[in-house]
Amino acid sequence: MKAVLMTATGAAKDVLQLTDIAEPQITISTEVKIKIKAAGINPIDTKVRNNGGFFQQPMPMVLGCDGAGEIVEIGSDVTEYTVGDEVWFCHGGLGQEQGNYAEYTVIDCRWLALKPDNCSFIEAAALPLVLITAWGALFDKGHLQQGETVLIHAGAGGVGHIAIQLAKLKGATVITTVSSEAKSSFVKSLGADHSIIYSQDNFVDEVMQLTAGKGADLVIDTVGGDVFKESILATGFFGRLITLLDPGSVSFAEARMRNLLIGFELMLTPQLKGLDQQRDKQIDILKQCTQWIEQGEVNVNVSEAFPLQEAAKAHERIENGHMQGKIVLEIT
Repeated sequence: MKAVLMTATGAAKDVLQLTDIAEPQITISTEVKIKIKAAGINPIDTKVRNNGGFFQQPMPMVLGCDGAGEIVEIGSDVTEYTVGDEVWFCHGGLGQEQGNYAEYTVIDCRWLALKPDNCSFIEAAALPLVLITAWGALFDKGHLQQGETVLIHAGAGGVGHIAIQLAKLKGATVITTVSSEAKSSFVKSLGADHSIIYSQDNFVDEVMQLTAGKGADLVIDTVGGDVFKESILATGFFGRLITLLDPGSVSFAEARMRNLLIGFELMLTPQLKGLDQQRDKQIDILKQCTQWIEQGEVNVNVSEAFPLQEAAKAHERIENGHMQGKIVLEIT
């Protein structure tokens, strides 16, 4: 089968190579074999490519956590799925199990869900990681409640544009930061109540003005670094600040004075650490979001779809920054 191999760490054009490898085969009775139709690309893919996998596995490896495709074979103990079912999933691509930049994969049926009927494979492949991440940050860690105000950084990005929609479904007031007027219009089309163009206005000042000096009840930091540090001042007393990234060196004196709850969201932890019950919960999230997607209440923005052989170009596009929505590999 065709697959894109990461042959070493380094620049995308140097280490991502389209080649032929053996098709994976079912070896456990609860596994299914999937013809992958599309693979989502996430920033974690570029980080693994630059720094290496999370496991001590030799190169080469196949990247790509997100995927969507059609089941072509099932193990003898699989009862929930049949050949021909269209599924979506977040599995592999971190250095131990095969990722989804390939024509086929084999996955235990426990880690799949039926894809939304109204989603193309490209749209479905763009969603699992960002859906689970946004849900975890907003609800599991952030405990967002109806009527609260949430500040979502980089609202036009992959996680951000999904988080806006989930927060509005909860009945929250959404403030978000963006980099341009075009992205401001985009996030408002998703339901954001207020957008702050951070290159023009200080987001802390704007949040305080919009909240009558109280600050946001919850802040979701998708950027890290200085944005995390400044977000402490935008979070209201006894509020919550959840980050997806390492904030780096930071003084928590002001956060302590504000009695803030500081949290981290890394949806890959259950896969990396073999925490099966937590992975079960992630599948439940996909199933819940399927209903909202099919009802038209959550939509994904795929800004670009690249053919499998242009995986390096897709990585370069992400690394250029200022993404709107998601990028996907289409596998034909």
